[in-house]
Amino acid sequence: MKFSIIGATGNVGRKTIEILEKSSIKIDDLYLVASKKSLGKTFKFKNKKISVEDLSNYDFSRADITFFAAGSQLSQKYASKASKKTIVIDNSSYFRLNSNVPLVVAEVNPDDLKNHRNIISNPNCSTMQMVLVLKPLHDKFKIRRVIVSTYQAVSGAGKAPMDELISQTKQVINSEKPISKNFTKQIAFNLIPHIDKFDEDGYTKEELKMEKETKKILDKNIKLSATCVRVPVLNSHSESINIEFEEDYNLSDLKNILAKAPGCKVLDSQKDGGYITPVEAEGSYTTYISRIRKDRSNSKAVNLWVVSDNLLKGAALNTVQIAELLVK
Repeated sequence: MKFSIIGATGNVGRKTIEILEKSSIKIDDLYLVASKKSLGKTFKFKNKKISVEDLSNYDFSRADITFFAAGSQLSQKYASKASKKTIVIDNSSYFRLNSNVPLVVAEVNPDDLKNHRNIISNPNCSTMQMVLVLKPLHDKFKIRRVIVSTYQAVSGAGKAPMDELISQTKQVINSEKPISKNFTKQIAFNLIPHIDKFDEDGYTKEELKMEKETKKILDKNIKLSATCVRVPVLNSHSESINIEFEEDYNLSDLKNILAKAPGCKVLDSQKDGGYITPVEAEGSYTTYISRIRKDRSNSKAVNLWVVSDNLLKGAALNTVQIAELLVK
């Protein structure tokens, strides 16, 4: 098998290299591709040094499977053309709501891969960790409505925003005025209730992605409302999720279902520290579930706290898992 990564030098591209290194897939050749400014950079992969190639001159027919980890604009420009020569697994938002392109979470809807036409889309990071939790609960109890508030790390916006959080933190500590280049407001020691552009009805595109992608992956009849917030955390997204079912449910049964959910782990003790935080989830392939409790205002609803490394399961890991399913 031969693979290529478009956008190999970015956050998600580098994580994809790391995960492929640990994957069970037998990889004969790996091509690392990026813009001209990255030419000359090298990465180590399975004891070999691989030099970054120029995307503008790259021949897509060299790889059996190609990961696109470079954003919507490059996917729009190159992915359809590439799909005539290679299977494309795209991490951007460009194809997600295209009815002819499967939107796949490896543990949730792998059967949708059967209908791919050489392009497969990876969901939004915040959607990804949520549907891992929703899927087994929907199968058992039938979900009616979801209210989710996200606490999203700056790594979801790229390397420059991560650097800005670090630099602003130093500026505030040194009593200097923080400089904002990548965010609409100061991010250090602050929260920003705004991710992506605003739609006409006041919701942001990030919030609408969660709604529309969940419907496509799980069930078009699920009602969902999201509020997405950027927080001063370097990595790992957190979510507070309220799930309302069609009927009443047994909390013990629900906990048992979540304990067996693929890709997830329950860490839920009603005591100090008996829950997961973003720092602890960083670097883990697992999506963690904590603070499981009945909604006191609605006997058909449950409250959960969900945390996952957004660069791993939220992005690079799922694309590699899709590739592993395709190889099988």
